[in-house]
Amino acid sequence: MFKKRPSKAELRDQLNAEVNQYLQKGGEIEQVEMGESGLVDGRYNHHKTSFDNPGPTERTPVHNLLSTIDSRRKNKAATTTQTKAKEPKKAPQKKVIYDDFGDPIRTVWTEE
Repeated sequence: MFKKRPSKAELRDQLNAEVNQYLQKGGEIEQVEMGESGLVDGRYNHHKTSFDNPGPTERTPVHNLLSTIDSRRKNKAATTTQTKAKEPKKAPQKKVIYDDFGDPIRTVWTEE
């Protein structure tokens, strides 16, 4: 029904096998010091890590869009209240016809 998910040990073994296969085919793994991969020309790239002054961001004006959405919502609410004000149709009811002695003769379906 469900596939068995590989355990962490199985994933680790699979990853080690893939790395060994890569190395056997002639691939190389270069060792880098911690944090060195984030350096550009030996210095940090301040364009990506500038938290001090990110610069002003321009906002998109959405006032007109929001007002049209609100007006649609109000119109929709007004139309739904008008339709709800109508009286729902009643289901036909079963009416029993009795004779002069009070015994039931027949049943009739009426819509009242």
